[in-house]
Amino acid sequence: MQDSPVRVVVVDDEEPARAVLREYLSALDGVEIVAECANGFEAVKAAAELNPDLLLLDIQMPKLDGFEVLELIDREVEIVFVTAYDSFAIRAFEVHAADYLLKPFSAERLAQAIGNARERLGRKVRSRSDLIAEARGRIKPVDRVLVRDGARVHVIQAGDVDYIQAQDDYACIRSGGREHLKQESMSALEEALDPRRFVRIHRTYILNIDRLARIELYAKDSRIAILRDGTKLPISRAGYARLKPLLR
Repeated sequence: MQDSPVRVVVVDDEEPARAVLREYLSALDGVEIVAECANGFEAVKAAAELNPDLLLLDIQMPKLDGFEVLELIDREVEIVFVTAYDSFAIRAFEVHAADYLLKPFSAERLAQAIGNARERLGRKVRSRSDLIAEARGRIKPVDRVLVRDGARVHVIQAGDVDYIQAQDDYACIRSGGREHLKQESMSALEEALDPRRFVRIHRTYILNIDRLARIELYAKDSRIAILRDGTKLPISRAGYARLKPLLR
């Protein structure tokens, strides 16, 4: 990788900040800016279509923040966070960012960060999706679920989720009559969502109890949940034990 230019995507919702990065990067050898993005949605699209080596990524942005952008990127890419706030530093390194630049920074400091990222390129690291899940799990419960559909991103408010069903390596999130497939384990979603609202009622189902209309006995020690829209979901014995304390 040393002889190849580092392909960089610049992500910041403020044009002056992008202009500073453009100026500093233009003075560096072996660096190519392949895209500039003004928000997280553009960043996810650029990462999917342009295969960059490095994202210079702002953290606090409207609609999607920098950590949510990382959650939606399904390929390994080096990250240098660029932010005006030092309060995110611990989370940044939990997800193995190459560096963390605190605005305002010098051209020399940016060059150092690019060097750190260049050294890591091509090196096998632990899956960032796993690291993101761990870092996100420390800040819970989440108030929304992000689902990538090609270059599109769906932002689903947690309260709008009806239930979640396991489907092989995916979780099928049912919300408002629509289904969204997310490549994440049921255990990770169960851990991230509010346990006062979402209950693992079965090995393959997580239920938003606000959608529950009633519970019916199906057979001996076997129950089904009837949702307000008439959907029927199985409840296991262990699931009922988890659900029962939350029933009013």
